[in-house]
Amino acid sequence: MKNKFRNVLALAAAGTLALSACSDPGADTGSGGPVDWPAQDADLSGTTLTIWAAQNSNTVPDSVIAGFEELTGAEVEVVTIPDPYEQGVQTKVATGDKPDLAFWQPTASQLTALNASQNLQVLDDAPWLDSYQPELRDMTGLLDDTRYAALITTPAVEGVYYNKEVFEAAGIDPASITDWDSFIETARDFKSEGTTPFYEMAADQWATQWWVQTQLADAAADGLWDRVNSGEEKFTDPTIQGAIDNFKALIDEGLFNEDIKTATFEDQGEALLNGDAAMVMQVNSYFGQLQSLADTDELNQKIGFFPISPSGNVGTFIPDQSNALVAFKTGDEQRESAARQLLSYWMGDGYEEFVNAQSTVSLQEGVETPAGVPDALLSVSESVGSSVGSMQALAIANPDLYIYLADMIQGTKTPVEVAEATQSQFAELAKAQGAEGF
Repeated sequence: MKNKFRNVLALAAAGTLALSACSDPGADTGSGGPVDWPAQDADLSGTTLTIWAAQNSNTVPDSVIAGFEELTGAEVEVVTIPDPYEQGVQTKVATGDKPDLAFWQPTASQLTALNASQNLQVLDDAPWLDSYQPELRDMTGLLDDTRYAALITTPAVEGVYYNKEVFEAAGIDPASITDWDSFIETARDFKSEGTTPFYEMAADQWATQWWVQTQLADAAADGLWDRVNSGEEKFTDPTIQGAIDNFKALIDEGLFNEDIKTATFEDQGEALLNGDAAMVMQVNSYFGQLQSLADTDELNQKIGFFPISPSGNVGTFIPDQSNALVAFKTGDEQRESAARQLLSYWMGDGYEEFVNAQSTVSLQEGVETPAGVPDALLSVSESVGSSVGSMQALAIANPDLYIYLADMIQGTKTPVEVAEATQSQFAELAKAQGAEGF
């Protein structure tokens, strides 16, 4: 879980994959021309397909695989790539080792890291695209206007999980939080009453970045990451530096848990559920932690969610590897076709069973979301359509901002040093890709 959002690719591997992506802009993006999409029930007896998955996504395909194997006669094997997943996959692909399908973060930077035009099948004419809810169809999975990833679950959203009972006891209506200023004033009200407003997990590091990125939502909508990608704007310039400074000021004000330096992801889940803190800034995987601690009825009673941004209630979306699949060019046309057939089944006849088995929100207008999906996850899903892209979704490279912010919390970096370290790493990664301006 800690590694889920990390940019763990070594610079050498990043350079190898990304430079090759930039070296042939006219590369064939198909498998030798327009591809066919086989019928979902076409006979695949004697065909074996391999899916690479992370430790937290290796059981996700179970219902789909069972139905597909029975329908087609194919065999589908799931291979778990140990954490850090992204690094493991990229290292294997760089050496020519490819699966038929793999779970993958469907962002432009991560598709670039896989050298999509050389290694991935194009899904532009996939038969399920018109089934998506309109606001989700083109939200992610695209690189240079070409579709390489199939979105299967709701993209994660950065926002605020809160304890309903703590709010009720304080007489505070969460609907009164309508922008960043009211959000912080509410936190100060909790503090004045002796309640810990926010709980952060700096020992595990990776969630620290959400506090900066949610403050950048308005700027992201105004083209911030395009400017950063071109070198026109830097992490050390006022917009991002200001968000880092503000995060530090909130910590110094005492709005966070006293054990912020040593607290873990597991501590964060227990703290909110037990009412030891009012709010947590997190993403969808955090709710999975809560689900491991309580049943749906208790979660519906205690836990709510709202998105937040400087000017309103706008979320920041950050697709992760469990949200999407990519199909590889393996050089075996029969297996490539079978991989497309599996995707067609997954998002076609097998999709209703999939969302029911996962108890997850449906992405398709013709498939209902299961009744047992917790209320907070429904709130997250409702916020996706109006959300803006995160650094991971819109930047051409993802520096280790979260590590540097954790260093700041531990007292080993100043806010200025956080921005400087992030900018330096970003520029190095962008240069390795051959990006202009670096």
